[in-house]
Amino acid sequence: MKTLPFPLGTEAQSARPLRGDVFATPCPSREILTHVSSRWGVLILVSLLDGTHRFSELRRRMGGVSEKMLAQSLKALVEDGFVRRVSYPVVPPFVEYSLTPMGHEVAQRVAALKDWIETNLDRVLASRKQHGEAVAS
Repeated sequence: MKTLPFPLGTEAQSARPLRGDVFATPCPSREILTHVSSRWGVLILVSLLDGTHRFSELRRRMGGVSEKMLAQSLKALVEDGFVRRVSYPVVPPFVEYSLTPMGHEVAQRVAALKDWIETNLDRVLASRKQHGEAVAS
């Protein structure tokens, strides 16, 4: 695989697969990383591992996310090709979201991180407490 040359041009359209570089400021992979690793991006991807959900179901499950933020996060994940949006022509509007094959790949990786965080929560909180006591001294 070849690393993306910057700025993007006709080279990016070649048949050879390109590899991004999240450490390169202008690389689009950095923006994709933001979409996937944001708080709401992670929760959307992990929620959709369970199957297809409507907007309202995702919002209820995630708790604390505004309609606007959920809509923006879903839009970014749809544009990146991780989430499929299907809108049915009925009143009231009926829209479903599900993972694409590529979305399923990334969601599994993000879910592993989520699982690690949940499993090691006590260790992280103990470290925070220890650090807080050290700073106060």
